[in-house]
Amino acid sequence: MTISVGDKIANVDLAIMTADGPDGISTDEIFSAKKVAVFGLPGAFTPTCSAKHLPGYVQNADALKAKGIDTIVCLSVNDAFVMGAWGQDQNVSDKVLMLADGSATLSKAMGLELDLTERNMGMRCQRFSMVVDDGVVQILNIEEPGAFETSSAERMLGDL
Repeated sequence: MTISVGDKIANVDLAIMTADGPDGISTDEIFSAKKVAVFGLPGAFTPTCSAKHLPGYVQNADALKAKGIDTIVCLSVNDAFVMGAWGQDQNVSDKVLMLADGSATLSKAMGLELDLTERNMGMRCQRFSMVVDDGVVQILNIEEPGAFETSSAERMLGDL
């Protein structure tokens, strides 16, 4: 079942790249007592994700925070090494938390997994955006496969 507005984010473990290497982080750590803008995408270094989706959130980070967002999260079914390298490549700095959902654990728990096995990409995350307040989904925009229309940072700014 796909997550909906009003649902609580499942408590699962994800990975993040730190200066000391990969480290674990739970969704409870990420979402508890915070207002978080989350966007998920099919993969690091992919064309739309690298040219539009992630850069939009980096460019609009200050505007999102001015509207009450505490943390901005990028979620992808990649490992922490890839997410860390992509964040460096995109000059993310501390504007966006680059989270690795390497086994699609959170993507599956939210019902937002995308099977791209036929395209030799395996299980991925659907493109989406959401605002989560203290672990509860407040705003949710899920893209149709192949689309990039409703999950942009600009749309999120309008929704806030």
